[in-house]
Amino acid sequence: MTNNSFWTRLWRRRRIRRISPRVIPPIFAIIIACAPVFAANGQAPPWMHALVNAPVPVHDEKTDAVSLYSEQTLTVISADKFRVTYREAYKILRPEGRRHRRVDIDFDSLRDKVSGIHAWCIPAQGKDYEIGEKDVIDRGFLKDESISLMTSERLKILLIPAADPGNIIGYEYVEDERPQWLQDFWGLQEDVPVRESRYSLKLPPGWTSKVAWFNYPEVKPQNAGDGLWQWTAGDIKEFREEKQMPPIRGVAGLAVVTLIPPGDSTAPNLSNWRDVGDWYRQKSNGRLVASPEIKQQVRTLTASAPTTLDKMRALAEFMQRNFRYVQISMKIGGFIPHSATEVFANRFGDCKDKVTLLQSMLGEIGVDSFMVLTNIDRDSVTPDTPPHVGSFDHAIIAIKLPDGLSDPSLIATLKHTTLGTLLIFDPTNEKTPFGQIGGYLQANYSLLAAPSGGEMVKLPLQPSSMSGRERTGKLTLSASGDLQGDVEETNVGDPAWVERMIYIQAEKSFDKIKHVESLLAGSLSMFKITRASISNPDVSNNPFIWNYSFQAEKYAKQVGSLMLVRPRVLGSDSSNLLETSEPRRFAVEFKGPVLNTDTFEITLPPGYVVDALPPPVDSDFAFATYHSKTEVVGNVLRYHRTFEQKEVSVPLSQVSDLKKFYRIIALDERNTAVLKLVAMP
Repeated sequence: MTNNSFWTRLWRRRRIRRISPRVIPPIFAIIIACAPVFAANGQAPPWMHALVNAPVPVHDEKTDAVSLYSEQTLTVISADKFRVTYREAYKILRPEGRRHRRVDIDFDSLRDKVSGIHAWCIPAQGKDYEIGEKDVIDRGFLKDESISLMTSERLKILLIPAADPGNIIGYEYVEDERPQWLQDFWGLQEDVPVRESRYSLKLPPGWTSKVAWFNYPEVKPQNAGDGLWQWTAGDIKEFREEKQMPPIRGVAGLAVVTLIPPGDSTAPNLSNWRDVGDWYRQKSNGRLVASPEIKQQVRTLTASAPTTLDKMRALAEFMQRNFRYVQISMKIGGFIPHSATEVFANRFGDCKDKVTLLQSMLGEIGVDSFMVLTNIDRDSVTPDTPPHVGSFDHAIIAIKLPDGLSDPSLIATLKHTTLGTLLIFDPTNEKTPFGQIGGYLQANYSLLAAPSGGEMVKLPLQPSSMSGRERTGKLTLSASGDLQGDVEETNVGDPAWVERMIYIQAEKSFDKIKHVESLLAGSLSMFKITRASISNPDVSNNPFIWNYSFQAEKYAKQVGSLMLVRPRVLGSDSSNLLETSEPRRFAVEFKGPVLNTDTFEITLPPGYVVDALPPPVDSDFAFATYHSKTEVVGNVLRYHRTFEQKEVSVPLSQVSDLKKFYRIIALDERNTAVLKLVAMP
């Protein structure tokens, strides 16, 4: 889906837009080429000068800047016209705080108009700096930034001058919008402390509003008269990003304002998820009708399929393999799919387009299905999140399995009280087999657009055995401590999907074996890859298999007549994620359940026997387990371990256990066996 504008606007005050690393060079090339020459000849407005002596909010030594003031004012002119004014001012505390000098304004050029753009700097000493409309960089999205074939989204970029420690920088602008629904948002928290944040709402006569709060205590409004309501919050604590934390949209403070016109308005009431689902289904009405070409394609694909399941699988794989992912985002097109006929004729579409066509094709074989709106970041939306149409960034499908249809391959299913068994499937994910879903979807709250209305459902959590890696090594150790041999890695689930995508997208032969190279480099000090090959690169229903051989000089450490050998030769299941000086603030999120196994068999050099073995490890927690054992079988040192990640997240209350768990694994991974020379070879 192409509704990223919602979240961009929601966190607009944060200004530092998340941009893929691959597009940073062209963006900054434009900025450098077009950057204006700033002059210290403009007086900052009174609202900014009032902040010069304002106390800064509580912060620590790592804080690079603080927000002294932010203001968002919505004036409702009519049901199809809003005017929003934005203001914000930062005080820069450290050189890293200069990142706040860049202001990004995303807007829809067909629906919105941005004007009145100004920015200022009040230096600790000297005259104020000012920039205005003539200094703005206005552009569309670069080709590398977007997979949109056509888009009405544009970006205005502002670079505030002299954003140095001790200085105050600020900006303001006005946006006239033609809203797609009657809701607005106040994002209170930023990644820096906020001294004061204000939201103002000016309503026409007869209008009312409802405000829902999320991750922040309710703030009571002040009635300023003449339809003007104001909310003010102060000393707002920052959220500091952590690795593998829940998505920001799921943890940051937010108020959703639902606007209610007077009388019997036809405007939809979006105060609950049922209404949101109805809104989406109504907007999508009539788009599932199958054209004669679609009907013929269905007959062709299913002619030799003996069962309903075979027919479903044939249609799903057709969607995965034959339709390019391309967005056409114009006005409401970022939220509403194109018709099945258009998508089929064009042979491309985005996630909601592909779902729509698949729904149409499934209908031709008598199978019902429903759109499911979700997020690629789990827990972006929960049942406690205030309802909103733009809460989701991805669309998948729920297929109603015919009564009596069951098969071991259909893993990603959930039971619905009235619809029966639903199979969840993502036709956009080209490498995940029909019947399964990726870890990013598992245990993820999503909106089922059912005939009875929208309904929040929790997507299924697949067994850990469905995703992971089985690594087996047959190796030989020489008397000089060199190690060589063969390794086979069998990947299923998410690891197989990732490996397939990396391998297929790599253009050069040496890039195709980077997985093997990175694995060996992370485990061995000196090595040489002598052979590498793969199996099943394009067959998503089968495991993705690596076979490779390597040589590693001086792998074992010799101490007199003893030799120290690490039985765990390759790979690591431990993590230093929690080895930080600061206490953890958020839960730890994982990509999905996983089951990894390693078995390494090392043939000992002649004349050596095992003198000591590492102890076995058995570590069991509710969220994960780890077991390892090292033994001797004849002249072979055998190491076997299993790592199982059972849950998709670890709550903050169990983070200390997770840290202990990782340390147990790290110790086992470092342990060595001691070999003793008993006879000269």
